[in-house]
This record gives sequence, C-alpha cells and structure tokens, in this order.
Amino acid sequence: MTAEDSVLVERAEGAEGSDASRAGSRLPAFFEPLLAQQYGAEDVQRVVAGCDARRSSTLRANAILSSRDEIAAALDAAGVSYRGVPWYGDAFIIEDAGEKALWDLPEYDEGKLYLQSLSSMLPPLVLGAAPGLDILDMCAAPGGKTTQLAALGGKGVHITACEMHPPRADKLEFNLRKQGASNVMVMRTDARRLDEFFRFDRILVDAPCSGSGTLRTRDPKLHARFTEKLIDKSVKAQKALLEKALSLLKPGGELVYSTCSVLACENEDIVNTCLKAMAKRGVYEIEPIELPGLEEMPLLPTKIEGTLCVCPTDLYEGFFVAKIKRVR
Repeated sequence: MTAEDSVLVERAEGAEGSDASRAGSRLPAFFEPLLAQQYGAEDVQRVVAGCDARRSSTLRANAILSSRDEIAAALDAAGVSYRGVPWYGDAFIIEDAGEKALWDLPEYDEGKLYLQSLSSMLPPLVLGAAPGLDILDMCAAPGGKTTQLAALGGKGVHITACEMHPPRADKLEFNLRKQGASNVMVMRTDARRLDEFFRFDRILVDAPCSGSGTLRTRDPKLHARFTEKLIDKSVKAQKALLEKALSLLKPGGELVYSTCSVLACENEDIVNTCLKAMAKRGVYEIEPIELPGLEEMPLLPTKIEGTLCVCPTDLYEGFFVAKIKRVR
C-alpha cells in the first residue's frame, strides 16, 4: 500500500461511517513487539497514539494548473478554514471540514488541487525536479507524486512513470490528464523488468509496503489488511525495486527511496542491504535530507544518519525517506 492508497481507503471508509469504524479495533498483536525491537518505549507509544489519531484532510495546490493563492481564495469562498506548513508552500491543512467539502469544489473537478497526505508530499520535494532532467517514477499509481514532480519540474522535465497493474495504470493516466501533466510517459510494465539500456538523472522509488505508518485503530479491516505475511512480501519487492533503481541511475544522479512504513525491515535495512549488494557495480552514498521546516516534523529515530522517518500523528502519516547519490 502507498500513502496515496491509504488516503483513498480512508476516504471510502469515512464515507461509510459504520458503527464498526466508530467503535475502533485494537492493533494486531505482533505490531507493538515489532516496534519495540526498533524503538524505545516512548517512541512506540508515539506510533501507537498516531495510529489512534483522526487525521486532518490535507491537499496540494497543483502548480501546473493553479497556484496557492487561487486555491486559498477558493477555500475562503467556500468557508473552509486552513493553514500551511513551513516546508512546502503549496500544501494545505484543512482545519474544519472533511474531504466531502473539498470534492464539491470546482477546483477539485478541474484538477487544480490534489488531495494528498502531507507525508506523501515529501519524496518529490526531497528528490526535486528541474527542466532538462530525465526522471523515473517506478511505482507511480495513482499519480500524486508523479504529478507533483511534473509541477516541480515544469514543462522542460521529462518523467517516465511505471505501473504494472492495468486498473492502476488507468487511474494513473486519468490523474495525469486531470492534473495537466502532459510531460509524463506511462509505461505499463513492472519497473523491475526495465532494461538497463535506460538511464535516468533522478529516480523515485515509492515502494509498495505494509502501510505500517498509515494504520488506523478504527479501521474494521485492519487485521485482515496488515499482516506479517504482507511485511515479508513487501520486503522482497522493495529489495528488487531498489536494486533495479540503483542500476538505472546515471553517475551523478540522485534517487529517493520511500515507504509509508515505520519499520526498519522495510526502510533502513532495505537501503543498507541494497547498497551493499550494489557496491561492485557503482559507488553510492547517502545524501542527507535537508528541507526548510524539517525540525517541526514529528520525526522518529533512524539507523541511517541523514534519512528521515515521520511518526504518525493527527497531521502526518508514518513515512520513511532516504536520498541516495550515485557518485560513479
């Protein structure tokens, strides 16, 4: 599950308003002991509290078709209160309305805004985009990060977006059209099978994961969705994707690996394992992540200096981000 997928799940379940959802459900029994292997008691409780929190709706002004000022004016006209974040001018936190109020805005139908979790806005910002760059988005659907990269890079950036599952590829192409991201080429293929003939300046690996950073105790389907088997399956896919990405990166190029998980086995351990496996094919190093306002984010400790792991809260989903540069 990606962070954007979790937004869609939460939207659907929130619309149901079922008694089961309101009543809540406990986290799976294996989760807290797994966290305790990695974090101290205080951080474990921070994660658990984050899973129990009701998250605010958040969105991004789509700079391809609109601007922050235009979206702010639309929210003001609709009587919707909001505030920003210090690390991204196009991000909005909605303070007194649910997503239904946002769906009713003409700007939503016109693709001028995109409903997206704050945490999932981080990887494109960390990776960056600029005219003249060739960028690969390896796990692109449903398209929030892809369209954000397109907005950050402007018309001169070229983006290749991969999605292997036909329904998800359809959703990706729909969102690209709606958001006006005409500089994106969709490849309906498994990114792990890309020929190494391809080379990219920058690569985003927003890998499929267990979604441990997006868990909600009120989710009646939580125990069916989040399992140890899912974690094991995710780890295998993550290793294959990151190794492939490292092989496709041009010398001097940069890569961002991200998940919506707070578990080291899907995050730091994957990065360390893949960097070791690829050491004979190139020289890679961790690039410390620097963003204005980073100090205000609810961060968890990580095992690799320069990476970041966001703790789930009422505003943020749990999220891991690492930036890697290929030196040669």
